[in-house]
Amino acid sequence: MITIVSVVVGAVILLAVITKIFFMIEGEPRVVVHGEKRTTLELDEITETEAVLSTKLAFENVGKQLATIVDCIARPQLPYEQYDGIEVRGKAEVEGIPREDDYFEAHLIERFKTLNIVIRIRLKARKNMDLRTALSHMVDVPVDIIYTELGRSPWKVSKTRIVLTAEEIAKVAGVELVEE
Repeated sequence: MITIVSVVVGAVILLAVITKIFFMIEGEPRVVVHGEKRTTLELDEITETEAVLSTKLAFENVGKQLATIVDCIARPQLPYEQYDGIEVRGKAEVEGIPREDDYFEAHLIERFKTLNIVIRIRLKARKNMDLRTALSHMVDVPVDIIYTELGRSPWKVSKTRIVLTAEEIAKVAGVELVEE
């Protein structure tokens, strides 16, 4: 009985070692988000009270295996305590595949390839202000890009941050910032 248990335990350990060596040789996927290389902010649409802006981020698989981006969200960090004249909402979608809902459809990234993700930011004037007035007092908007990556190993949640500056937002919206 002890010999059978020893053989089973030995086989499990051997299998674990072989698997570890296999993963070391074959490698893992590794996604790098190039936030510093994001595209220039663009104006998608504008009304008296709202504007939608977008920028693209490159998600590059620098690993040796196929990677899957299972989920990706854009979470603007503009609390009312910092500036309450604008309500900000964010969304992420794969370039060329716009979605009307906030669902992010999983996408594969081949090894050494790049997937472009469009980050859309909706700015809505608050406190009965028109958009131009609200944007003239705008502040910088940090946006956390939170994504789930999946490969040979268990899924991993990662985060990177981009900052949409007040100057950049004002320029693309055609507004002049007020000195305060």
